[in-house]
Amino acid sequence: SSGINAEYGDKTLKFWDTRQAQPMMTINCEERVYASDVMYPVAVSILAGRKVKILNLETKPTVHHTMEPPLRYQLRDISIFKKDGKPAGFGVCSIEGRAAIEPFDNTAANSKDKFTFKCHRSVVSDHHKPQDIYAVNGIKFHPIHGTLATIGSDGKFSFWDKDARTKLKTGEQLDNTITCCDFNHTGTYFAYASSYDWSKGHEFYNPQQKNYIFIRQVKDELKPRKK
Repeated sequence: SSGINAEYGDKTLKFWDTRQAQPMMTINCEERVYASDVMYPVAVSILAGRKVKILNLETKPTVHHTMEPPLRYQLRDISIFKKDGKPAGFGVCSIEGRAAIEPFDNTAANSKDKFTFKCHRSVVSDHHKPQDIYAVNGIKFHPIHGTLATIGSDGKFSFWDKDARTKLKTGEQLDNTITCCDFNHTGTYFAYASSYDWSKGHEFYNPQQKNYIFIRQVKDELKPRKK
C-alpha cells in the first residue's frame, strides 16, 4: 500500500510505499503544507497563503493545478467527497468560522454545487452585539451518505447535508477545543479528539487539562434530509 504525507516544515509532499524506508517521490511546494487528503486517482493539499494544490495520481503523482478557494483567511483542513463512487470535489475550512464546497468540475452545470457556509459561530439574537467566530479545525465527509462533519475551536462538532445546504445536528460543547476528526470506512463511527489548539495563544494553555478521544456511533445522524 502507499500513501501521501504532508510535511509542514519543509514545504514538500512525500509519497510513500509503506514497505520502503524512503519516499517513492517528493514534490516541492511553494509554501508549507497544512493538510492533505487522498481518494484515488486524486489528492488535494492545502498550503499556507490559502492555496489548494490538486494532484493527479495516475501513472505518477503530478500537480494538476493550484487554486485559491473563496475563503479569506488561513485554511485548516481539506477533505475529498465523492459522487457515483468517484472523487467529485472537496470541502475546505478556515479559521474564520467558514467552510467551502468546491466541485472539481467547475462547468456551469455544476456551479450550483459551489458555495461557502458559516459555521462554528456563536448564536446572537441581538444584531448589535458582537458574534464570536471560531476556527474550523476539521472537515470530513461521510463515506456512505456524502454528508459531512465539521469541528471547531468552540468545542463542538456539527453534521451537515451539503446538497440540502442544511445542518443536521450540533454536538454538545466540550470543555476544550476539538482538533481533529474522522469517520471509519463504513461510516458507523465518528471519532474526534479534544485538546487545546492554541487558537487563544499560550496564555490560555492549561497543562492540567486532559486530552480526550471520543468515539460516537452515528447510525442515522448523518443520513441526508429527505427531499
